[in-house]
Amino acid sequence: MKLDHPELVDLLKRAYSAEKAAAFAYIGHAASVKDLEEKKAIKQIEIDEWNHREEVLKLMNQYDVSISKYYEFKFHVIGKLISASCFVIGWFMPFYFAGRLESGNVCEYFRMKQYFNSLGIKEHDVILYEMGIKEKEHEVYFLEQIKTSKALPIFEKLFAWGLLKSFNNIDLEKKYPVENSDIYCKKK
Repeated sequence: MKLDHPELVDLLKRAYSAEKAAAFAYIGHAASVKDLEEKKAIKQIEIDEWNHREEVLKLMNQYDVSISKYYEFKFHVIGKLISASCFVIGWFMPFYFAGRLESGNVCEYFRMKQYFNSLGIKEHDVILYEMGIKEKEHEVYFLEQIKTSKALPIFEKLFAWGLLKSFNNIDLEKKYPVENSDIYCKKK
């Protein structure tokens, strides 16, 4: 079955390639930190990103969505650059920008779910919900690592993410179940 939804097709292509960029970035991030617990947690997040990429590819294959050579190249370069930069930009910025990135990634999966649902397709609801929630867990992890940094309020003002601002409306303490999760990440 071909998807008659250009936004969904593009979102699948971008998400697939962006997950590779994120995984590459976390390889550098994990290698750049000294704390073994941080290293272990970041390595697990990298694994999660590879798993998300695999799940998105399954969806793409099911609906005959081709991999974008442009997105693959673009996000490959971005991921490698971010990975290398982790060794020169200090401890705070990799955690900050990883959290900010994950905050936006949360909505990719909830929007995919909404787009599929608009086509009458509900069979992917659970996996898309789980991936969105996992991205939220990543966001929370990174924010926890930097929440007491004196740099956080400055970066929050400059880059619109931090303790007071998020790019999604999910509260892990008060999660809606899959069937009621359409409230998440609604476009305004």
